[in-house]
Amino acid sequence: MMSDSNQMDAAAATCLVLCFKAPARSKRRLAEEIGELATTAATHLWACMLEDLQSWPGPVYFAPAETEDAAWLDRQLGSSYPGVLQTGSNLGERINHVDETLRYRGEKNLLFVGTDCPAMERDYLLQAAADLIHHDVVLGPATDGGVVLMGTRRMWPALAELPWSTVRLHTELARLCTQRGLTIANLDVRADVDSVSALLTARSDLAQDPRPARRAFSHWLNQPNAAWNRSS
Repeated sequence: MMSDSNQMDAAAATCLVLCFKAPARSKRRLAEEIGELATTAATHLWACMLEDLQSWPGPVYFAPAETEDAAWLDRQLGSSYPGVLQTGSNLGERINHVDETLRYRGEKNLLFVGTDCPAMERDYLLQAAADLIHHDVVLGPATDGGVVLMGTRRMWPALAELPWSTVRLHTELARLCTQRGLTIANLDVRADVDSVSALLTARSDLAQDPRPARRAFSHWLNQPNAAWNRSS
């Protein structure tokens, strides 16, 4: 097992990339169940991921989905943040574009994450960076069949044809990488948040989490008359 200092060295050489939409434009599926409260949930999820980015020892990039998401980020963080605007007709093309842009800028090991997994912890990210020392690709499987993290030390193969937002994504992404001769490390499975049932899972996962943004999210999720209690 890699030592803590070696893990930190690996992380310092690994770029963490956050692909995101502004809270008001995200969580459409969750909004179908709890309406405008989905924006509040998305705001908490953003704060959780920002908490992780702020403590990351390596380079960090923000990859907004659209220009309005970039404008929202400007209002949150100012205009000095390092960013790459996503470009493409689906998420696969967008990740390929961001990947190519960052490699042109000199980045090599890249971890792509979203804002959907509040249960992601620092050790999880550190392990992902460490796995890229001996593997071409690292994947963080999601309980719903997708991924909560996808990292690589080589340029991604073309991702446009993958079944994004389906239960087959992790399986097909792993298959594509294997077909291209890339070695893969899989992390532990984590839950992402895109439904009321996932909110209830997050409430359980975060019950003892000491991180401030997670405590705030947990407090919000534990409201006695919350819509997810009535919907569950």
